[in-house]
Amino acid sequence: MLGVGTLILGGATTDCSNVSGYDSTTPSASTGWAGQCLQNAEQAQAGYALLMITLIVIAAVVVLSVVRMLG
Repeated sequence: MLGVGTLILGGATTDCSNVSGYDSTTPSASTGWAGQCLQNAEQAQAGYALLMITLIVIAAVVVLSVVRMLG
């Protein structure tokens, strides 16, 4: 559930369509703040993906630790 939340948050924070200077026909031609927002959007999405992978690994370690304690 936390992974789904980070995906939703990642999509919401990287939406540059409401920033002034955004070109809806050709997003790569956006200027000013919108252009900078689009450049940062890819890095932010990669960061959220890495966060989700990290959360999965931590959850797996916790589950394996609990199983080992019970066994």
